[in-house]
Amino acid sequence: MTVAETILAEAKTLPEGAVISAKELLHLGNRAAVDQALSRLGRSKKLMRIGHGLYVRPVESRFGIRAPAPEKVVARLAETNAETVAPHGAAAANRLGLTTQVPTKVIYYTSGPNRRIKLGAQIVELKHAPNWMLLSGAGRAGEAVRALAWIGKQHASEALSKLKRTLSEAEVNELVARRRVLPGWLSQSISRSLMQHG
Repeated sequence: MTVAETILAEAKTLPEGAVISAKELLHLGNRAAVDQALSRLGRSKKLMRIGHGLYVRPVESRFGIRAPAPEKVVARLAETNAETVAPHGAAAANRLGLTTQVPTKVIYYTSGPNRRIKLGAQIVELKHAPNWMLLSGAGRAGEAVRALAWIGKQHASEALSKLKRTLSEAEVNELVARRRVLPGWLSQSISRSLMQHG
């Protein structure tokens, strides 16, 4: 088997969205051979190049070939780089029912650097965010923080009164407990809206 065939065989054992880079394949050949094989696989569309030296395997379904789901690629990338990643505030607000606006761009907050990933025709943006925005990861309290930050100071209390009805008591308590690490205006809004009735 050639280096390219071995890489492809290995790629087929990986879960959807797994990020493939030369660094992890050096057991299959020297760096130049691995780099060459990866770019050949990229050109022949057997692998998709998503960034400099980074590839993913396209997903084959009965409807044809598609790019792996953005959230899966982003999750694997975060794992590989030991980053914290969370959906953008606009997506969080939509999921929590605070807006009916569906985000047109796929954006994630990250503890890592700003960058873009190309997944077929789709561009996924990773934007560096402060730690307080990444707290509670995928949990609903974390989503609420990101949604509120996106909604902004002016409409925060309106959004919080909605959240009070839709979040569980544990999630509301988690949100209240996070106040000390949040920006002043957000911390105040949470105090005012969620704590005044006991």
